[in-house]
Amino acid sequence: MPPASRLMPRYAAEPPHDGVPEGAWGDRLRAEFLGAAQGIAEDAGEPGEVVFYPDRSWHGRTYVPASAPTATGNEIYGYVAYVPGGEDGDPSGFLARADFTEETAERNPEWQLDLSDEVIGSWHGHADKVAAMTLVWGRSLVAGGALATALLGGVDVDQCAVEADRFTLLAPDDYGGDLLEVRLYSAAGDELARESLYE
Repeated sequence: MPPASRLMPRYAAEPPHDGVPEGAWGDRLRAEFLGAAQGIAEDAGEPGEVVFYPDRSWHGRTYVPASAPTATGNEIYGYVAYVPGGEDGDPSGFLARADFTEETAERNPEWQLDLSDEVIGSWHGHADKVAAMTLVWGRSLVAGGALATALLGGVDVDQCAVEADRFTLLAPDDYGGDLLEVRLYSAAGDELARESLYE
């Protein structure tokens, strides 16, 4: 096999390790997320039930995306990040981000994927090119989705199994003129949906 013609980070994040946060741990993450949302609640509306997405870990931090519909029909979205505690220690260094959007799946019935994203770092490549390391989380709005993938310039750079119609990706974006695209596949490998982050 010849060497790669262009270098880029592929499968840089650890796969999901934990299921949907529950019990006291779920309460802790929910409180962190809603705390971050307090500053925007007046414009976004009162948040409803918080939904979590699969966790992804990168550069020593674990990211758990979350979203919540609001009483005004908007959606609050964001994530909670923390430093895992190891075998005996508790997680620490909690950091939560939240924003809101009026563009929801309920207002856009033609959508096949409901995506949110946030740049969480950078990767410096050849010739001073820099990739935006981007956390992408979303829901499948079509039946039968089993695997979500991220592609950059036609190259697979991350993937995540779909759990309860939800998935999380962590992949390079905006690198050397290439932009990130998300694709959804069935268990049989059939493509069900695709969407650019920039559509």
